Amino acid sequence: MQRFQPAPADDGSRVRVMEVIARLNVGGPATQVMGLYEGLDRDRFDHRLYTGGVGEGECDSLRLRDATLAVHDVPGLSRSVRPSDDLRALVSLVAAVREFRPHVVYTRTTKAGVLGRIAARVSGVRCARAHVFHGHLLHGYFTGAKRAVYVRTERRLAALSHRLVTVGTAVRDDLLREGIGRPEQYTVIPPGVPARPCPDPAAARRDLGLPPGVPVVAYVGRLTGVKRPDRLAATAELVLRRLPECRFVVCGGGDLREDLERRTARLGGSVRLLGWRQDVETVYAAADVVLLTSDNEGTPLTLAEAGMAGRPVVSTRVGSVAEVVRDGETGLLAATDPAELAAHTVRLLTDPALARRMGEAGRRWTTSAYGVDRLVADTEALYLDLHRSLGAVPSGEPATR
Repeated sequence: MQRFQPAPADDGSRVRVMEVIARLNVGGPATQVMGLYEGLDRDRFDHRLYTGGVGEGECDSLRLRDATLAVHDVPGLSRSVRPSDDLRALVSLVAAVREFRPHVVYTRTTKAGVLGRIAARVSGVRCARAHVFHGHLLHGYFTGAKRAVYVRTERRLAALSHRLVTVGTAVRDDLLREGIGRPEQYTVIPPGVPARPCPDPAAARRDLGLPPGVPVVAYVGRLTGVKRPDRLAATAELVLRRLPECRFVVCGGGDLREDLERRTARLGGSVRLLGWRQDVETVYAAADVVLLTSDNEGTPLTLAEAGMAGRPVVSTRVGSVAEVVRDGETGLLAATDPAELAAHTVRLLTDPALARRMGEAGRRWTTSAYGVDRLVADTEALYLDLHRSLGAVPSGEPATR
């Protein structure tokens, strides 16, 4: 039976939280980390971040290192699966747990979730363990044997977890169908998005080199397999057959950028690849419609950001997208079919009144449901609940709720 070392005594005024994330790269996890670090009550929480590194184009993530925050590097944590690096990261995390003695170990991303929970369990320090699924790898990432290994691993790790957190109910339900954890272990905490003031649309278009008066469609996100940039190219081609004056702007990068460039080269400059931009609000301001073409999503922050910018959305109906976009009210959802995505996009581009109504409805909905203040309040409540539950955690087995 595991013997736990008691956490060191302090004045009792703060809950110690050790947050572990493999890499601060673009997208949901890094954005949530920033929102929490800027919003958490420092008088109630001693919240320290342990990470393997900062990814490409991560201007927001770099702000963490410029801030007066406790950010700790974990050698080997940021790389892909490699036994020597994984062992080095695990040893470092075990040592960090023993040094910090957190009340809560809170992990994000798959590799950090594996190593962080194991480190907390074997460290001998009595602490609650929670893992966040920002999405999942059940669809669009792994197939066959790799998928089976992922599912088996997460089932076992669920047994080491006091709480499993998902960004949407659809993600939770998918994981439960695979036998990962039990319903009472789950807490749903939707992401929070900082509201950014948008520039004037005409000024934004000038900044991006777009001609005035033409319809503009924006894509914001990584250019990688699960996001289906090939479907984005096919959708753009179909839209341009109906609206040849339309322009597409793509904000992001990834391993399929060159493939997308090849696919859109024949479209005569109607698709512009902007790369990563810190001022993503400029891209939203320039757009009439924001498009997402993924095979799989958790709760995509791009769509919440689009809503806050007052832009209607066209997206595939995957993951928890339907929890962010109210179909027919704040945007239009489609099957994973370029023809249907193109038809929805053309409908909004040719009906400005409809697009305007959906954009305003999206602004109201996302501002209330996906604000950073709500994310911080939900997460603080979870930390406090996990802290209170420590007294009920048996020394050998994790408690569930």
